[in-house]
Amino acid sequence: MEPTLIACPSCGKTNRIPAQAAGTPRCGNCKAGLPWIVNAGDADFAAVAERSPVPVLVDFWADWCGPCRMVSPVLDKLARERPGRIKLVKVDVDKAPGLSRRFDVQAIPTLMVLVDGKVAARQAGAAPAQVLRSWLDGALGGAAR
Repeated sequence: MEPTLIACPSCGKTNRIPAQAAGTPRCGNCKAGLPWIVNAGDADFAAVAERSPVPVLVDFWADWCGPCRMVSPVLDKLARERPGRIKLVKVDVDKAPGLSRRFDVQAIPTLMVLVDGKVAARQAGAAPAQVLRSWLDGALGGAAR
């Protein structure tokens, strides 16, 4: 599992963020919370997503999918708005066919929120930023849809 490089939104310093960790990522320079955005696949999904100490927003996507490319920056922004409160895990369906089957992904993008390793909310298809924000906030508030 390769660490992800994330620029701190507070001070701008680049930090290496591990895909899996016991706590939540903080900037090594200013100690501010960092957005946690990582990739996962069939081999490491359980360690990266299902055993996460914070709720996980899972994005099932593919490089060739136009709607996926439209939704991806919105999801990155949502993760950046909630440093230390969620972990964004991106799963490329072409590289993780086992996960696609396991979670019965029929269309992409498919988004899921995992809380304590269990699916708390699920949504298929691209949606506008405000709809995704409301859906995520509802899922994190316990109002699974």
